[in-house]
Amino acid sequence: MQPHAVALQLDAMPPRLLALLESEWTFLALFGVFVLEGAMLMYFMPSELIVPGSLLLLGTDALVPVLGVAVLGATVGQYALFKVAKRGGRQYLLSRSWFRIDESKLDRFDGWFERWGPIVVPVSNALLFTRGMLTVPAGFADMDDRQFLVLSAAGTLVFEVALAALYLYAGTLL
Repeated sequence: MQPHAVALQLDAMPPRLLALLESEWTFLALFGVFVLEGAMLMYFMPSELIVPGSLLLLGTDALVPVLGVAVLGATVGQYALFKVAKRGGRQYLLSRSWFRIDESKLDRFDGWFERWGPIVVPVSNALLFTRGMLTVPAGFADMDDRQFLVLSAAGTLVFEVALAALYLYAGTLL
């Protein structure tokens, strides 16, 4: 951990959270957060803050493990949502209170998938505001599981590396 980079944040942090950050459970907890983010169940914080926030709290020495956990966790979460979409179908998802994409947006994302095919999975994962949105249409289209996993992970890697690079670049400016 880099004390000079996080001293202000650690002074105000609740003792239980500080103990978690210093424990062997840190990356498991981070993995759980990324699974929720990938499954589009992360309503309590913007997903764009997770990698930069993790690096802020854990230090830049944790860059590779944070990126690894981010890609693995988000891909697991997206795969779970993909399987639910594949097995449950459109009406099932739209009837669930935890699924917060309305039908008109889902129609738009279905159209993107129909027009461009599987390549939109990594593209949408690499972009702000559409991140993970093509997971559900990929499931509806009965996309191959392995292909989905590879494309999902690739897009997530691009997204998370870009966020880490922005954080590191901003740190050098400050």
